[in-house]
Parts: sequence; C-alpha cells; structure tokens
Amino acid sequence: MQGKGLIKFFLVLMLLFSMLQLFYMFPTRKVEKDAVDHAEQVAAAYNGDDVYRVKKEARLNYLDSMSGEEILSLPLIGSFTYENLKSKQLALGLDLKGGMSSVLQVDLKDFLTRLSRYSKDPHFNAALNSAEEELKNSQDNYITLFRNAYEKIDAADKKKLAAIFKRDASMSEVINMDMSDVEVIRILREKATETVNLTYGRLKQRIDKLGAIQPNVSLDKNRDLIVVEMPGVENPERARNFLSSSAALEFWNTYRNGDPEVVGKLLQADKILKGLESGEEVEEATAVEFDTIWTQTLDGVGNPTGDSTFTLQPKAQDPFANQGPLLKMLTPNTGAGDLASVNTVFGFADKNKKAAVLKLLNKPEVKSLFPSDSKWLWSKYPFKDIDGDMTKKYELYLIKKNAGSEKAPLEGDVITRTSSGPNQMGKIAVNLSMNNTGAQKWFEMTSNAYNNGGREVAICIDNEVVSAPGVNNGPIPSGNTEITGNFTIQEAQDFANILEVGKLPAKVNSIQEETVGPSLGAKNISSSIKALIIGFALVLMFMVFYYGGAGIVSIIALLLNLVFIFGVLASQNVVLTLPGIAGIVLTIGMAVDANVIIYERIREELRSGKTLLASISDGFKHSYSAIIDANVTTILVALVLYFFGLGPIKGFALVLIIGVLTSLFTAVLLGRMMIDWWTGGDRNLSFWTPPSKGVFANLNIDWMGKRKIAYVLSSVVLVLGLGSMFFFKKFDLGVDFKGGYSYTVAFDNDIDAQTLRDGLGKSDYFGTEPVVKAVDTENSFNIVTSYLINDPSKEAAENALSTLHEGLSAITGSNTGFEEFKSIDAPGDMHLTSSSKVGPTIADDIKTSSLYAGLFALLLIFLYIFIRFNRWQYSLGAVAALFHDSLILLGVFSLFWGILPFSLEINQAFIAALLTVIGYSINDTVVVFDRIREYLGIYTQKSTDEILNLAINSTFSRTIITSLTTMVMLIPLFIFGGGSIKGFAFAILIGII
Repeated sequence: MQGKGLIKFFLVLMLLFSMLQLFYMFPTRKVEKDAVDHAEQVAAAYNGDDVYRVKKEARLNYLDSMSGEEILSLPLIGSFTYENLKSKQLALGLDLKGGMSSVLQVDLKDFLTRLSRYSKDPHFNAALNSAEEELKNSQDNYITLFRNAYEKIDAADKKKLAAIFKRDASMSEVINMDMSDVEVIRILREKATETVNLTYGRLKQRIDKLGAIQPNVSLDKNRDLIVVEMPGVENPERARNFLSSSAALEFWNTYRNGDPEVVGKLLQADKILKGLESGEEVEEATAVEFDTIWTQTLDGVGNPTGDSTFTLQPKAQDPFANQGPLLKMLTPNTGAGDLASVNTVFGFADKNKKAAVLKLLNKPEVKSLFPSDSKWLWSKYPFKDIDGDMTKKYELYLIKKNAGSEKAPLEGDVITRTSSGPNQMGKIAVNLSMNNTGAQKWFEMTSNAYNNGGREVAICIDNEVVSAPGVNNGPIPSGNTEITGNFTIQEAQDFANILEVGKLPAKVNSIQEETVGPSLGAKNISSSIKALIIGFALVLMFMVFYYGGAGIVSIIALLLNLVFIFGVLASQNVVLTLPGIAGIVLTIGMAVDANVIIYERIREELRSGKTLLASISDGFKHSYSAIIDANVTTILVALVLYFFGLGPIKGFALVLIIGVLTSLFTAVLLGRMMIDWWTGGDRNLSFWTPPSKGVFANLNIDWMGKRKIAYVLSSVVLVLGLGSMFFFKKFDLGVDFKGGYSYTVAFDNDIDAQTLRDGLGKSDYFGTEPVVKAVDTENSFNIVTSYLINDPSKEAAENALSTLHEGLSAITGSNTGFEEFKSIDAPGDMHLTSSSKVGPTIADDIKTSSLYAGLFALLLIFLYIFIRFNRWQYSLGAVAALFHDSLILLGVFSLFWGILPFSLEINQAFIAALLTVIGYSINDTVVVFDRIREYLGIYTQKSTDEILNLAINSTFSRTIITSLTTMVMLIPLFIFGGGSIKGFAFAILIGII
C-alpha cells in the first residue's frame, strides 16, 4: 500500500466522473416530464376517438422540438442540449424502456448480381444460389461460401470470374482477363467489405433522421451483420421502413392500359391460367375487343386540367364473367366505379394477394403475352378512391424497360437535395433537386412523355411505384420536380429524409427483430429495481452481522462499486438491459467474494494468535493470488460471452467485466486503505461478531473419505438428466434456437393456453399448433410459431401478424382492429406487448455461437489454470468439474420442463447463465486449488488426501459465504423478476448449489 496517494487521487477522480455522468440524468428527466404534461394538455383539448395516437404524437413532437435546445450549462465543461445529454447517459434497452431492435444481414448475393451486370451465366448463378442456401447453416461469410461453391464446379464447364465481372465499370479498373479466380475473389471481398461499411454508415445516418433517442448501431464485420437497437421507438412499422428501404429511387417509362400491345391481355392471361388450372389444353387466346372512351378531367371551376380518364367498354360479351385464378385476386381497372384510376393502372389487389398475382403474371405462358421490355410493379401505398378515401387495394403498373437493360433510365444518385410539405394544391409532396446530369436526363424523359400524348412516368422506390404523373404541361428542364403520392406528412418527411441520405449500397434483410411495449419495460424496471434493493439490503445486513466492523468497510466498498459501475456504463453509452441488471446483481454478489476471501484469511490469522495489524497484513498478502485467479477466470468467461454474444448478452458480459474490475479496485485497494486508516490510530476493528466468531473454525471433515457419496449422488442426477435429454428430448427450445415469430399478447378477458393452441392451429390460420405459454401477467400469453418464417418477402412479417390477429379475433370475439392490435400497448381488449422474429439464419448462428462460446470458455480456463499451476492435472480436474456442473444444469432444466410454474426456455439468456455458472464454478475451484498449492509447500510430510482435506476445510467458509451472498442477491431477482429473467436467475441458483 505504498501508493495510497495515487489510490486517493483515482478515487476522487472516479467519484467526480461517475457522479457527473449520473447528474446528467436530471435535466433530461425534467424535459421528459414536461413532454408528458404537454401531451396530456393536447389530449384534453382533443375531441376525437384516437386519443392514444394524439397523446403519443404530441409527446414525441415536444421532445423533437427540444432536441436542439440548451438545457444545461456547466462552468469549465460547457453547454448541453437535450440530445447531447441523452447521448451521455446510461441508455435503457428494449426490455426496460420498450422499442425495437433488428439484426440486418447485408444482401451480398444481390450485390454480386449487380456487380456482374446481371450475368445470365448458369454456373455463376448456381454458385450464388448455393452460397445463399449455405449461409443459413454456416458461420462463414457469403463471399467465402460463394468461392467454395464456384470452386466445386468443373473447371472445363465454367467461365473465369474475371470474364463475368469485367463488364462492370468499377471492376474493369481493378481486374484483367489474366487474373485467377483466387485474385478476383480477394477483390470481391474488398469490395464487399467496403459496401458493408458504407451500408452501415448510411443506416446510422438514417436512424439519426428517424429521431430515435440513444440508438445503438453496431457492425459485426465477421458475419456482415448490422445490429440496430432503438429504445423508445413507438412506431415499429415506421422504423422498419426506415431500415429495410434501400431507397433505390428510379424513374421509368410506362405502358397504358389501352395501348395496343397490352389491351385486353389481362383477360387473355386469366383465360390461359384457368385452362392450366383445369389441366385442359390451352389454345392461343384471342384478344377481346374494347371501345376506349376518354374523358377530360376538369378542375373546380370547369377548366380542363390536362389530365384525362378512360373507360373500357367491351364490344360484345362481359369479359369479367366466369373468372379464372388471376381475376379472382386482381380487379382490373376499367376506369369506372369506386376503383376508377388513371390509365396507367392495370388493376387492384389486396396487400396479401400481391405476391400471388405477380407469381401468376410471371408464368412463362402468361409472360409471353406482354412486351419483352415490360415489368410489373405494385404501388407503394394503397389506392385512394374518387372521394379521396384510402382503400385497402394496391395498384398494379406495367413499366417499360430500356431494351436489353435492367437499369432504370434515371436513378436516385442524381438527387442533390430533398424537402417535403404541402404544395400549391394543398397536397403533401416531396420535392427533389437534381444535378446537371440528372436534370438533362429528366428533361429528355419528360420531353418524350409529353410528345407522346402526355405519357406517365412512374417514380419508384425499391421497386414500388410512389407516383405516376402524366407529363401534360410540357417537359421539365430544371431537374426540380415534385412527387405527390398518397403521403401523410410523416411519410413524406421520412421519404425525403431517406432520399437525402442516399440509397443503401446493398440491400439489407431483417433476420431477427424484436419489439417491446413501454408498459412491459416499465414493469421490468420496477421489478428489477425492487430485486436489486432487497438483495443489496440483505447482503449489507449479512456482512455487518457476520463480520462486524469489517462488514461496514465492505458496505462502503460495495456502495462505491455500484456508483462506479453505473458511472462507467453511462460514459461508455452501454445499453442496460434485463440481463445487464442481472449482471449487476451478480457482480455485487461476486464483489463480496473478494472481501470474504480477505476477511476469512484475516480470521484464520487471528485464530493462530497473531496481532490485529499482522493478521490484516498477512490476510491481504495471502489473499491476492486467490482473488486474482478467481477474477481473471470470471473475466475470461465474460470475454467469451462478449465476443460470441449478440445484443443483450453482449451487454451482460460487458457489465460483468466492468463490475469485476471496479470490485477489485473497491474491495482490495480501497478496502485496504480504509482498514489501514481506521486501525492506524490504534483503533480496534472486529472481523467477527459473537454469533459468528466460531462458525467454520477448526473444521475437520474428511472430504476425500466421503467422495464416494458424492459420486453416487452426482451419478444419479446425471443419469436422470441425460436420460431426459437424450431419450425423452425434453427441452423447451426458445425462438432464439429454432427460429420463428414470438408474440406476447395481453387479453382483457379470461382465456386459457389450450384454447389458443387449438384455435390458431387450424388450417385457416397457422396450420400447425403454435407453442403457447402463459407469462407472469394474468391473461398474458407468449405465442411462438414458425408460420411464414422462411418467406423472404417484405410482407411476410406483416402477413404473419395479420393471421395471428385474425385467429385471435375469431377465438376471443374481440373487435380490436388490426392497427390497434399491432400498435404496442395501444388500448383494446387484446394487444401486443412484445414481439420478436428470428430467421433460420440467425437461429443457426446463435446455436453455433453458443457451442463455440462454451468450448472456448473451457479451453481458455484449461490454459489459464495450466499456466498458473503448471500442472495439467489441475486443468483437467477443473474442466471435468465444469462439465459436471454444466450437465447437471442442463439435466435439471430438462427434468423440470413443464413441471415448474415458469419458463425453462433454452435461449441466449440460458447460455449466458450457463457460462456464468462455469465462471462461478471455476472461481470457487481456483480458490481451493490456490490453497492446495500453498499447503503442498508447507505440509511436505502429509499425504495428498490430508492436504486436500485441509485445503477444502480452510476455504469452506469462503465457499459457503460467497455462495450465500450471491444467492441472497439472486433470490429477489428470481421472485420479483419478469418471466424473461426468472429462468436466467433459476439457472444461476442451480449452478451455485
């Protein structure tokens, strides 16, 4: 303790730093309270039915208006806006605050397809498809899998990769025809890495535009994954559009419904499809003849606007009678009735029918009816009828491609500036400005359209038509143009923001998604804080009861440890989640361990007759080795968790690492400094109380003699557990490991799980019985299904949720609408409180990562113990004990699955708990090993069994006390924690026992 001055300096510095980080919370809390008060006032003045939406929007708008306002000024430090302060605070994760998270995989198959200029080479495309399939079950990145697939093709049959990619302008600069495939793959990997990094950067910019407070965006470079967490986001659908939209803006020429090349072809297509469906011979269909009647559109004062509408009138029979498969789903645009639309629209269909319609239209027998340069596209937004009311129907367009090219005549890379707002006609519009190249091309396109009868130009984003205005008032020379679609103000603003940031260099696919409602988050915070306070209070009382005055020193050290943990977490912008809180609880329990090791050693020295000061000095000196070994092994396990974990598990590992480091500082350095200061003035310091003085003293148990009892007991539990695991396969695999959609739904009325299973399992809904489990809250159920999880389309998640809503409405008789149902925590007699999606790729990734994490943890521990103790027998003994503890824990979860009244789900949180048990177990084992090594040097005349017994007996008090204090911290978490944390706490409790 020569550096007491340095320790005091660091203590003051860390205290000031931590207190400042925690102080930043107070000004922002005031702004957030003002936002709630403002929302209440707005809602009170509102007379409509949608009070929930109005209140939510008012609160978010208030916070948005305050984001750039200065709310705090500190001398020597500076001034802070609301947004500045929020970024410096400890962020709460989804499970504590509500919000949305998503794991996005960069689509490198699409990237390579575009880089090859859409090569038709069959071997190249076969390798692309093979790599995409392999990606679902592999830890390798896409480029490596593509290389492996291409290498398997016989060299005599395939082109050199240089020949395939040479056509692209960017690739022709870096490759030549003499390059080998290996060299081209290296360049592709470099290009892919650059594209992934650019996509990650663009997404971060977009999320800034979204206005999310304290978002967390991280890039997993090894797997080309982007993890996005947006706590507090209350409109998941809007956030989903922000993330998934590649913002590929394109301008296309169009076909009209009355053009000679296409008129009546939908009816022909339907007739052909009907014949195919019935298995009859399909003859060449003849075109149905129509009269096309054009009508000028007039404005409010009767003047022609330049636009026109049309009506198709069949000359003979009704062409829509006796419909086939296409017209059962697609309503043709005849220019009459409620679904009358401009002549560029060919038909209308419901959202869930769009994919099926395109599938029919792309059948070879049907596709050949339409021009080879045409492509079908749907509208981005539902159609508004003649009264301006939004329908549920989407419009079908036929756009005209350039001959021999998939590239649009004009793309969004020419956009220089965007804005949104009402135009002169009062419509919500998005305004675009183009660079000189774009302006020239736009002038050419609009000139051709104007000279060709005021043709329409389709303005598309991500292959969906936003607007298709007719060029009736002359060409547009300046490059400034206006897009009016069926925008709301928010949609137009989002559209403009996305275009301004620019399109993503590559598409991204959501392979995992989670949404949590704010009320569930508030409940989790409340229960976790309650558990933290109760557990902490119990530990403090025990330390004072057992250690007397020394217990008070440990209390001060623990309190400082908590302050430092939260201060460091806040400064590093760590997102605190439920597993993170569990990490803090566990850290407190394990922080006591250092005190216990030291105090128990001091008690031993006092019992041997040494003076107080000599006992303190020797107690600390002989404890350092055990403390360092115990904490290093815990940090090794936490590092493995951090490296292999995703999202909340990574946060848990980080909290554990920070907690171990701060507890070393507070328990060892500060604890020693406080004890030396107190005893330096000839003041006495007790290390026991009358009831605890003789506890565990002179323990003399023949552990080695009783080992056969332990063998029998362990064998019985292991055999039962392994039998349950391998023969009955009783495991409740969570959605993390098997993939699927997981929904937590709350109901106002009584209902049971079996009714939900039977109802949703019908063919009208999921088709197979979902997993339904009751959760903590009354009439709240978790529903897991694999329905549509393998469907890669953008609509799959929405369709799965819509099917769930349909099924639940039929089962319960609920009249809650779909929009209210899916708006997390919206009012209604049933609603979502959370939802998550785990695709097959991420599920397999999690399983593989979990396996690697366990193996690496064991390997690191084996190597560390071998280095520290210099004998492989120590390493083997420790790893054997870890295997034993892990199998016991897995066996207990399997044996009691379906028996205990809470979830024993095997998920990421369970893997974190299992690795924590491994760390905890090795922590205890290392302390015993350390004492064995010490006694081997002292008692050279004793037998090995005697030394082992002595070592276990002398450390037994530390084993029991540390286990009890950790359990005291975990039991309140187990009792008061939410359903998602109960299994985690239970696993660690079993591990400690």
